[in-house]
Amino acid sequence: MSDAAHHARSGEDRFLGIQFDNREQQLETGKMGVWLFLGSELLFFGALFAAYGVYRGNHPEIFHYGQHFLDYRLGALNTIVLITSSLTAAWSVRCAQTGDDAKLFPTMLATFLLAGVFLVIKYFEYSHKLHNGIFWGAGFHPSEEILAELPRAVAEGAIPAGAGRFFSIYFVMTGLHGIHVTVGMGLYVWLMMRARRGDFGPHYYGPVDGVALYWHVVDLIWIFLFPLLYLIG
Repeated sequence: MSDAAHHARSGEDRFLGIQFDNREQQLETGKMGVWLFLGSELLFFGALFAAYGVYRGNHPEIFHYGQHFLDYRLGALNTIVLITSSLTAAWSVRCAQTGDDAKLFPTMLATFLLAGVFLVIKYFEYSHKLHNGIFWGAGFHPSEEILAELPRAVAEGAIPAGAGRFFSIYFVMTGLHGIHVTVGMGLYVWLMMRARRGDFGPHYYGPVDGVALYWHVVDLIWIFLFPLLYLIG
């Protein structure tokens, strides 16, 4: 298609790339690209889950001990927050598909704010641990204050050798997940700016769908992280 023909397109086709014949082809190609990217992300986290399995299998006492320092209630709250954000993300896709402009921006904003709530809760988790000597690797030196919060038998017992390995895995896996949440927030800022301009509708909603797919995978990863790190003793 020539540049002149491209510029002569109707308003509803102004986002159709010159390499595509129609909107359906562009949407399917875009979704395939997103799924390929998400597949690489799953392989990336899959390697981390494999490392978790190897270390847990070889040192179960370290993981059983380390989990006493995690607050499952905060982990559960963050799980609810992310599941709710997946609902609002899917809702925003539906709003774009049906041309419901009145609800499109609010559902995107809700997803963004829920992601922020997740990170705020994670900040308080991290700050409490770091303040009380819960670092990764050899830096694991729990304070008397945080030991007092543990069951008496655990607090008065010997610290397993290499207990910091658990928190090396904890901080790496949850930290990388947090980075992905931050990236998702940036993507939703981009979507909200475009939604304000009226870019999305029944004829063009590929970016909304693609970002929502990314967000669902981020949520899915946390759904695996939560029981593995917080619940399985």
